Amino acid sequence: MRLTKHEHACLVLELAEQRLVIDPGSFTTPLIDIKDVVAIVITHEHPDHWTPEQLTRLLDRNPHAQVFGPPGVATAAADFTITTVRDGDRAVAGPFELEFFGEKHAVIHESIPVIDNVGVMVNGTLFYPGDAFTVPTVPVDTLAVPAGAPWLKISEVMDYVSAVAAKRTFPTHQMVLSKIGQRMANDRIELVTKKSGGEFFPLEPADVLAL
Repeated sequence: MRLTKHEHACLVLELAEQRLVIDPGSFTTPLIDIKDVVAIVITHEHPDHWTPEQLTRLLDRNPHAQVFGPPGVATAAADFTITTVRDGDRAVAGPFELEFFGEKHAVIHESIPVIDNVGVMVNGTLFYPGDAFTVPTVPVDTLAVPAGAPWLKISEVMDYVSAVAAKRTFPTHQMVLSKIGQRMANDRIELVTKKSGGEFFPLEPADVLAL
């Protein structure tokens, strides 16, 4: 399986010449040329993780792609056909086996409602938590680590990496950080990853990782 990192929280996975897109949001360059998409996963309704424009671009090119998301996404994206998923659900789309974990977005502030959020495990290899610190109930080979956001601080990120203890990690959710901030977050994530015996990959947009 081949993973391509896009800006912010968007990932594209490729296997057997078919693709899975995760969280095509507003902080990601328009996805205009991605074909052979069999599924799209939207972890939650915030616009940095999906927009109607990004979803429309993908579905215009890939009209048979299935879109998965929690109940909040199904409500926010009511103009689209969304397959609603919750914690514990499983699904198959082309060569991709999906397992969903978690229920809610991390708390941003007590004044802001907590929305639905699901993390996704792909082919028992990659776990992407969305905007949460969900620890799956199964071992994780490769963890996509949120690196910067209004809902996190770096000590929580480090604790999360330690709790999951994945063999490999790489950063996501970076567009809210300066270049200096990204390097600082990467250093901290790498430190804890190595302490757990894993390997860190400081992926930038367009970088590829073989899984």
